[in-house]
Amino acid sequence: MKRYGQIIGLKPEHLEMYKKYHAKVWPEVLETIRKCHIRNYTIFHRKGLLFAYYEYHGTDFDADMARMAADPKTQEWWAIMNPIQDPLPDRKEGAWWADMEEVFHTD
Repeated sequence: MKRYGQIIGLKPEHLEMYKKYHAKVWPEVLETIRKCHIRNYTIFHRKGLLFAYYEYHGTDFDADMARMAADPKTQEWWAIMNPIQDPLPDRKEGAWWADMEEVFHTD
């Protein structure tokens, strides 16, 4: 298992909409997340920033992310979410969320 932390901006005028959607994530999107070996997926908000944490339990991260990106219902979800997010300018080329470096963990 590998832990991931990511960060992205959220346009402040869309916070309530973002919360509303995430209070009732579409079942098809949740199923795709599970099929792509992501567990313990959590998103936090603070002052216009979203912090996501998840654990990847698969063996081919790139293939699983490609499968997720190809899923039509996930694409529909992203079409709603992407315009209200504000990606960080220093994120990796081709990335939407900026990856974070894990510097500490304890169980």
